[in-house]
Formats: sequence, structure tokens, C-alpha cells
Amino acid sequence: MSTERTATLTVDGKTVEFPVMTGTHGQDVIDIRTLGGKTGLFTYDSGFLSTASCKSKITFIDGDKGELLYRGYPIEQLADNCNFLEVAYLLKNGELPNAAQKTGFENTIKNHTMLHDQMTKFYSGFRRDAHPMAVMVGVVGALSAFYHDAMDFSDAQHRSVSINRLIAKLPTIVAMAYKYNKGEPFMYPRNDLDYTANFMHMMFGTPCEKYEPNPVLVRALDVIFTLHADHEQNASTSTVRLAGSSGANPFACISAGIACLWGPAHGGANEACLNMLEEIGDVSRVGEYIARAKDKNDSFKLMGFGHRVYKNFDPRAKLMQKVCNEVLTELGLENDRLFKLAMELEKIALEDPYFVEKKLYPNVDFYSGIVQKALGIPTSMFTCIFALARTVGWITQWEEMITDPEYKIGRPRQLYVGTARRDVPALAQRS
Repeated sequence: MSTERTATLTVDGKTVEFPVMTGTHGQDVIDIRTLGGKTGLFTYDSGFLSTASCKSKITFIDGDKGELLYRGYPIEQLADNCNFLEVAYLLKNGELPNAAQKTGFENTIKNHTMLHDQMTKFYSGFRRDAHPMAVMVGVVGALSAFYHDAMDFSDAQHRSVSINRLIAKLPTIVAMAYKYNKGEPFMYPRNDLDYTANFMHMMFGTPCEKYEPNPVLVRALDVIFTLHADHEQNASTSTVRLAGSSGANPFACISAGIACLWGPAHGGANEACLNMLEEIGDVSRVGEYIARAKDKNDSFKLMGFGHRVYKNFDPRAKLMQKVCNEVLTELGLENDRLFKLAMELEKIALEDPYFVEKKLYPNVDFYSGIVQKALGIPTSMFTCIFALARTVGWITQWEEMITDPEYKIGRPRQLYVGTARRDVPALAQRS
């Protein structure tokens, strides 16, 4: 990282200089940490869209190029050549595992998949029709009440144990939330299955017969996990970092991340996209809804197109489209109504000058909802699947933050625009 250049700011005739920091990729940043002391001023940046809140070695996004890198590796190469636990190991440790490390990590995770039996009681405290994300917020947050033997987070071994527990137990927690909602018995993890196959066993298996995971479907879900493992400093990741900056335990931090992810503008986007396709209903109505999407006076929005970060295309969308085709072919659903509808919608949107000009291309959410529906996952569980995958990124970001010698408790500033100072009138004088 270079800081050889400086930026000059002139305020009221006074000139001050700030170092310009250069990273491995991406925009340079102006280091304004001394701004308040030098000028008595702060910056205003609603939504922190122009502010780097941290230094990170984990994930890089180039929105103009449509590039997503985990620890320097392109997402498309990782999705093609690695399973999700290899990606988890990479994010956690900075390098891909060799054969021995891969086996060791997979075995470690398998040994942590079960939940304390008392935790099953938490589920019975929720209504059966409770949203699974609400259940997850509560259950994940409660993990700290059961696994408090490794809470010295200055100790690398304690951090590693907590991280492994979260990666291992999230599939169990998610599957149990699903089973509770359906009124079916919980399924214990199977150590003879790999990570994603075991999750599908816990989701779709019953005590009545042995569940045999379909390798094509397992691979599809594994890719979904990989594509959602991390995405730089988004809202939920920033939430995890901010919660962790106070010294909160990692289980509470991940619970906070899950709560943030639940928002429809964040993790709920693929559910919203699928609901949109159901609303359109048929290929014959695509033109009508395209016209509505263009109409500024119409409240209808075309979900699953465009992205806040990616300006030309979402690299994850191409991978997800391929997975979508593989899943539907495997299940004999090539003529699936929603898939055909999605293909027609994509074709028109990519050719229509309005969408081309505004760069409203299909994003990862456009296809992931179709894939998950084909796998038998209900829409209410889509965000839970997202949270399961993103936990790996969240907990890696948490550890990076608390081991950073420069880390401080988060304390954003504000521009106060309320009523000016005034005196409290006597009760009789108040209108």
C-alpha cells in the first residue's frame, strides 16, 4: 500500500494536506482520519458510498469490469474448480487448501455440525408460521449461551473454534427452521455426507427412509453457496463489523448480520424476483410488464435486473444461468413456465434500448430464485440460504477487523439539522 501522494483541502483560506492511499486494486482513497483535528470539520457521506470504512484483504469487486475476486481468485474459477468448503477455507485462511488441509478442514466442520440438544427447545418457542429468518436471528444469537468455552477473541485458537462452529452449525440451524415451519421432525446431520449434501439431507430427508442426494442438485446448491460467500463491504457485512467493533461475541455479530440481510433491498432480492415472475405469470404478458417498468408513473419494478455495484454485468449471473440450465435439465423442467418466462424477459430486456442504456442486465438474483424453487426450497427460505453462505464471509470479515491493530469501535458522525438549542418552558407556558 502506497501513501506517497497527498490531497490538498482548502477551507476558509486554510490549506491542509492528507495522504492518498493506494491499494492492490480499485480506487485510491484519501486518508481523512485527521480531518477533524486539522480543520474542526467532518465529511458528509450518506450511505457511506464514497467512504472506505476499513482496509481488507478478503474480497475485491470491480463494478465496471464485472469482476469479483475472493483473496485474488476470480469467482468463476472458484465456482468451477472448488467446493464451498474449499472457498470457506480460502476466505478464512487466505490461501486455498492442499489435499491434506482440505480433508482436515472438512472433518473439523463435520465434527461441529450438531447443536446442543437444549437448543431444539428454542424452536418450540416460535409460532409454526414464523418467518425462518426471524427464527434464525434468535437461534444464532443464542449460540453464545451454549458455546462460551472459547470466548477469548484475542486468542487465535478461540477465534478458530468459534468460526468453525458457525460454519458447521448454520446448515443445521437453517434446516431445523425449515423443518419446524413444515411441522416435520428435525433431521440429525450425517457425517458420511459432504457439507452441502448433508444440508440437503437435513432439509429434505425424513426418518421414514434414507435420503440420497442428487449430485447435480448438490453441486448447484454448492455453487450458490460459493457465489454468495462474500461481497465486500455491503450493508450486512458492515453491520457485522460495526457490531464486532464493540467487542461483541461473534454469534451476536452474525445474528446482527442476519437481521440486516433480511431486508428486501438486500438478501430478499431473489425472493422478490421470483414473486415478480409469478405476478407476470405468462410469456404473453412480458411486453405489458416491460412497458410498465419503463413508466415512471407505474409502481411496478423489474426485479433481478441491474446492480448497485456492477455497472455492466454481474459475474455471478452468468454462472447462475449455467447452473439454472443444468438443474432444470436434470429435473426435466426445461419447459418450466417460470424459466421460459425468465428467458423471454431477459431476452427483451437485453435488447430493449431503454434497458441497454441504463445497463439493467440480469443479476445473480434473477436466476438463483428459479434454481432454489426447482430444488424444492420455498421462497421464505431463500434469504436463509443466503445467510448460511454469507456467514463464511461475515465471520472472516469479523476476524480481520478484530485482529487489525488500527481497529476502533465504530462511531459514524452526523450533520445535525434539528431544532437549535432552546430552554425548557414551564408547564403552564407550553402550547
